[in-house]
Amino acid sequence: MSATSTTQPAAARRPRRLDPGRRDRIIDAALTVIAERGVAGASHRVIARAADVPLGSMTYHFASFDEVLVEAFTRHADAVADLFDERLGAARDHDEAVEAVVSLIWDHLISGGSDRDLILTVELYGAAARNHALKAVTQAWMARSRRALEQHFDATTARELDAFIEGLALHSTLSTDPMTKEQVRAAIHRHLH
Repeated sequence: MSATSTTQPAAARRPRRLDPGRRDRIIDAALTVIAERGVAGASHRVIARAADVPLGSMTYHFASFDEVLVEAFTRHADAVADLFDERLGAARDHDEAVEAVVSLIWDHLISGGSDRDLILTVELYGAAARNHALKAVTQAWMARSRRALEQHFDATTARELDAFIEGLALHSTLSTDPMTKEQVRAAIHRHLH
């Protein structure tokens, strides 16, 4: 007589989804959500949905929501700082450095830049006013911008130019009548000469 087995085979485990780019996708999605809804409208759930990842991925990859914000805003700040490094690094003398600053302000912040970048910058400034970790992001960004400017200007001038550039970013975001390129150039020349 043969014995029949009454046990059923164990259900096959669902294979784990291999997704090595998940953390980066979450950071990119966080920036998209912040640009669309602001920091106040961002949450683990909204970002997970935008990144097309399970909600549990948020807490798996990030210890807190603040960490998500720090990583996202650091990515944004690094992209803008890379542009500063590139443009100011290419300038061969003082006059070219002045034009590089004018170009950065005009091409990136006022006329040719994306509204998304300006909104992200304003969101970072607002959030950093109340969040020490984000204030550290802005401080690192300012230090990097100043180092790029210090290739051509003394430290005091670099700090003042950095503040002027940040002020213009806010001004152009909020103004219905932003400065023209010639007005930007004249303001930079007035300060530097």
